Amino acid sequence: MKICGLDECGRGAFAGPLVAAAVIINSDLSSFESLLPAPLRDSKKLSASQREKIVSVLPQLSVTYLLEEISVENINERGLGWANREIFERLITKVKANLYIVDGNLNFTNPKVRTLIKGDDKCLPVMLASIIAKVHRDKLLTALHRAHPGYQWDQNAGYGTAHHLSAILEKGLSPHHRLQFVETYFHNHFALP
Repeated sequence: MKICGLDECGRGAFAGPLVAAAVIINSDLSSFESLLPAPLRDSKKLSASQREKIVSVLPQLSVTYLLEEISVENINERGLGWANREIFERLITKVKANLYIVDGNLNFTNPKVRTLIKGDDKCLPVMLASIIAKVHRDKLLTALHRAHPGYQWDQNAGYGTAHHLSAILEKGLSPHHRLQFVETYFHNHFALP
């Protein structure tokens, strides 16, 4: 039975695209972790070095995966709720499996799709999807940082750190910022009209 794990990265960020990965581990799950150079768990619980080491060995292992991105332009135009569902729907149509396990609690009409809250802590293919998506998105934000170094995206990956927020106040928004996120944050925290 082919089980596909899916997870996204960047949902709560102020800048950059939404990224998701779909992963099928084509080998025995009970021994798969022993083939990896770092423990398999939720990407947020691993260092950048551990995540990169895991992704670097995947070409030698029996793993199938696919990445998908939703641009800031699409997020700004259609909203993050749409983007979060759309990114998983796109991956599900592109990857053939008997069962899809999506991290979180979205509702899907496809009977082959199950959601699992904290799936990135409980299901190996979802854990691996979270790692792959995180490594890919971090590379994208590091590249964007080179064009917009003042926001420190190479360090904060587009999330709302104190430095990032003060840089927005000082420099304004870039074309890579999610307008609704930033406006809502500043409205709620600074009582803007």
